[in-house]
Amino acid sequence: MKFQVNRDVFSEAVSFAVKLLPQRTTLPILSGVLIQANADGLVLSSFDYEVSSQTEIQADVEEPGTVLVSGRLLAEIAGRLPNAPVRVATEESRISVSCGSASFTLLSMPVEEYPSIPEIGEQSGLVPAEEFAAAVAQVAVAASRDDVTPVITGVQLEVRENSLGLVATDRYRVAVREIDWDGGNVGGGDGDTVTALVPARTLQEVGKTFGHSGNISVAITNRDDRELIAFSADKKTVTSLLIKGNFPPVRRLFPDTVDNYAVMNTADLIEATRRVALVLEREAALRYSFTADGLTLEAIGSEQAQASESIDAILTGDDTVVSLKPQFLLDGLGAVHSEYVRISFTKTENPNKPGPVLITSQTSREQAGSDSYRYLLQPNLLLR
Repeated sequence: MKFQVNRDVFSEAVSFAVKLLPQRTTLPILSGVLIQANADGLVLSSFDYEVSSQTEIQADVEEPGTVLVSGRLLAEIAGRLPNAPVRVATEESRISVSCGSASFTLLSMPVEEYPSIPEIGEQSGLVPAEEFAAAVAQVAVAASRDDVTPVITGVQLEVRENSLGLVATDRYRVAVREIDWDGGNVGGGDGDTVTALVPARTLQEVGKTFGHSGNISVAITNRDDRELIAFSADKKTVTSLLIKGNFPPVRRLFPDTVDNYAVMNTADLIEATRRVALVLEREAALRYSFTADGLTLEAIGSEQAQASESIDAILTGDDTVVSLKPQFLLDGLGAVHSEYVRISFTKTENPNKPGPVLITSQTSREQAGSDSYRYLLQPNLLLR
């Protein structure tokens, strides 16, 4: 195999191919990137039985062939090459990479032992890339990072005829967002919903990678008892095994209407929370007191430090006090892309036990936001 390729194009392609590979793998061969050179250019692929990445780039191919090489090492080398065309050639079990005055020799890995890259089924639908990337960023923050319960480490995609819902939870909060979906073969017109539970980490990388790609093609396939989802755009494809199991029915936790709520400036609330939380010990909660006079934040830290701050807030309904973990609240506020935010207070059967607070966008002090993002946060009951 022998080819010449643009340095920046090659570096970006290798980086993309290895981005989703785990840092450590039990099978060294799965840390490789597969490079296939043919008359049309190069195809670079990686696969660890869970996630695959594949991209096509243009190259001047003198001798076609296929080679498997350590992915992360090649990515590091490609990222530091001088600004000149990259020449790659193979000789027996070695691969030479030269660029300007720099040259490297790498050992190839046995191609015949590498697993077959998953085949992608028929396209299920299209989503606008920027909107999808924004929705993933808003929702994935609420996914659990605890592998003990794998089913909640994912983001549930709920496909209907013309809409795509994204849902995530870690038992302490739930995030939901709806976006447009141009579906052909998934989500029937009879109201059926097709679901796919995708690992949150993979979905976040898909959002970052394809965020400026116009439209993302999505394919959900079921072959040989392996349920896969594939995302494709700009001659790049990422596939992922779906998480098996039943996602908890968390949508039913959202109230239909809430009469008791407060509206305040989003940035003011973020900054006040960060300041007052400085004196908190780990895992402690902040007390938020909402009254007709505004909002008061209080942190009862150690004996050496306490803090409080008041900001403007417009309250509708009864005075309310809730205790919230500051980072969980900041995650929700950071996902509300509006100048103002509405915090709504739900009720429980026990009048002494506060219900979850609902965070939504607010266009102005008086006008509710028009987007579909909702973030439900369970109050911390440690503080009274």
